[in-house]
Amino acid sequence: MDLSKIVSISGKPGLYQIKSQAIGRIIVESVVDGKCLPAFARDRMSSLEEISIFSTEEDKPLKEVFKSIHEKMGDKVDFDYKKASNDELREKFAVIMPDFDEDAVYPSDMKKVFAWYQMLNDKGLLDFTEEEAQPEAEAEKADAAESQHAEA
Repeated sequence: MDLSKIVSISGKPGLYQIKSQAIGRIIVESVVDGKCLPAFARDRMSSLEEISIFSTEEDKPLKEVFKSIHEKMGDKVDFDYKKASNDELREKFAVIMPDFDEDAVYPSDMKKVFAWYQMLNDKGLLDFTEEEAQPEAEAEKADAAESQHAEA
């Protein structure tokens, strides 16, 4: 799953996909409604690939949090995160990330994570099969390398 082309722009709702780049600006497309608009160098943008969630151990990349949501809840978030109380949000977030830092991860952050997951999954922008296929591909490469080495 490659989240490097999906960005959050400060002051603008939703998520955006990077479509093209030019000097001093990029063209982004809204994940929600598909409208294209320019984003400029002055706009604060964060690639979802670079976002991590604070934990008591090691910060967890957003990609891994999304994978955990997928494993625990499937394709649909199993509760209404928009209307959930702060306690319910903490309880549900603890299911997907038991070691999250309760002092640093706010309920608004939790809502955003659940909303982003649902938005991206509904649009088919999250692919959980590539992580599962990588260990098999690496094992096949290792087997091929061993057989070549044995033949030599």
